Amino acid sequence: MTIDAYINPDFTLIKKLIFFLLALVGIIICDFLILGGTEIVTTSREREERKALISERFHNSVQLLYEMIISATSVMSFACAYVVLNHVYSLIQGTTQTGYLGQFMYIWENWKDFVLLLLICLSCVLNTILDKIIIPLKRISRDDIACVRMLGMFYVIIILMFLNVIGDESEYSPVMMYYLGLMIGRFVYFDASFKDFLHAMRNIFMKLPLLMLGLTLSGLLCFFGFEAGYLLERNYYIVGAFYTHLFLLAAVFVFHHSHILYLVIKKR
Repeated sequence: MTIDAYINPDFTLIKKLIFFLLALVGIIICDFLILGGTEIVTTSREREERKALISERFHNSVQLLYEMIISATSVMSFACAYVVLNHVYSLIQGTTQTGYLGQFMYIWENWKDFVLLLLICLSCVLNTILDKIIIPLKRISRDDIACVRMLGMFYVIIILMFLNVIGDESEYSPVMMYYLGLMIGRFVYFDASFKDFLHAMRNIFMKLPLLMLGLTLSGLLCFFGFEAGYLLERNYYIVGAFYTHLFLLAAVFVFHHSHILYLVIKKR
């Protein structure tokens, strides 16, 4: 089993550039949809107040969208790693292996649940590195970050549920159960009150449009990637979805560090 099994040799540099440009266009469209929605909800305000509100809400919402893409990519990395590891195990199961493969078989057979927990922790570390160092998002509050990260889990759960429906050969139930448990734990904890629960639900409800926007963008890019042959169905659909989110992450990196959106709406 080699890495070549998960890489499409026909996905050349030119095709990768085209796919990246499509990711950039998709991010631009999402940003302008956010701008349009922000202008609609502020139409009743005075002119100067409206300008300030549009600037603040637009840039905050854009960073929330970026945080959702970062969170979804981090969560997807764990899910994709689980699928690949499980696939490798299924290929060598029943055979006698020594060395690294033998150690891998022993760990996967006896410590699989702990490996999954480790992967979850690593995805959280990756998320923090991305949105604190590589793509620093400083405009959004901790509550909003926590809310969007939880939506990122739900984002990936929806994708995994869809993959199960269309008949992907891999088994995603353990991954979904782990993230469902984390989401429930976010709402239900020992010192939580009903008021805290309502507050968390309200934050989730207010950010559902960003969830739909992110799912639509990634779904359309995935569809194009598979139809154009850039992504391969034999690699499991989730591997293609992960590649797609890597391109989206690169597009977010370019937009965030270029500050090009400040030419459209000035920062106040």
